[in-house]
Amino acid sequence: GYITRLPESAFVNQGLVRSRGPHRPDSASVARVLGALGGPSSIQLLLSGHSHFDHSFDTALWSRLTGAPIIGPRTTCLQAVAQGVPASRCTVVQGGERIDLADGVSVRVVRWNHSGDPKVNPEQHNPSELTTEPTRDPATGGLRPGLVEDFPNGGGARAYLFTMDTPEGRLSWFFMNTASPVDLHQPIILDGVDHGAPIDNLRAAMRDAGLTSVDLWIATGGLPIANLLLPVLAPKAVLPVHWDGLFSPFLRGVPAPYADSALEARLASAGVRLVRPKQYMDRWRLDRTGIRPIANDDAKRALGFSLVTAP
Repeated sequence: GYITRLPESAFVNQGLVRSRGPHRPDSASVARVLGALGGPSSIQLLLSGHSHFDHSFDTALWSRLTGAPIIGPRTTCLQAVAQGVPASRCTVVQGGERIDLADGVSVRVVRWNHSGDPKVNPEQHNPSELTTEPTRDPATGGLRPGLVEDFPNGGGARAYLFTMDTPEGRLSWFFMNTASPVDLHQPIILDGVDHGAPIDNLRAAMRDAGLTSVDLWIATGGLPIANLLLPVLAPKAVLPVHWDGLFSPFLRGVPAPYADSALEARLASAGVRLVRPKQYMDRWRLDRTGIRPIANDDAKRALGFSLVTAP
């Protein structure tokens, strides 16, 4: 949902820790993408994996344009409220919750960690939360996107394990948009509260859902994360996300094709299918026969994207 794509020059010294000033979401681009998706009624729920600018910068705008509720870390909710979203529209999740989204559709929230290393880039990696609503700049109405400013990671991250009962049988998928192999086995401690080790939290969610494998893993983190999580998830297919960089404008399309030879070889050796994305607005359908691409030409035309369909 991060359509705005702040330029790298928005940050001090080409880093992400502090910004050069406040910024507002690109409302015109978000509205254009929303139109390509089918308008406000096409968005029913907004899930926040964590609260860094490259994930939650546009969340409040999406909610204001659609009326859709938000589920995510406290930081995401505070960011949203500061930008005019009613507090009642944002549900704070800590991890361990099961939320029934519709008849036969549930999501289990998994407390997770953020990519990086506490010894190398603690501002990115270490769990941190906002405690109060950030203050919008009086002149621009914007927020400061730095990682130690108005967009910390939200206490680490949240991942989401979905299950859906269908007439043909149950479907399951696991979504995560960040992870660090450095301490995936170490408990997340925030404000003196032990939120458990991410990999143990995932195992607990899998047990609670009665799963020994998932149909689809929507994943980031490359080979180091795959080596740790393939034995836990035993996925039938993997769809990579968050591989396209931070700064390339969304409406220019994917800056380069997806490629990760090390991960691809590991998945092939495990007999796991790689679902290779090619362009924004690629679309797939998951059912009991597996995952397959389906056309999304109208949305791509509306945004000026190539009509090449992902395999």
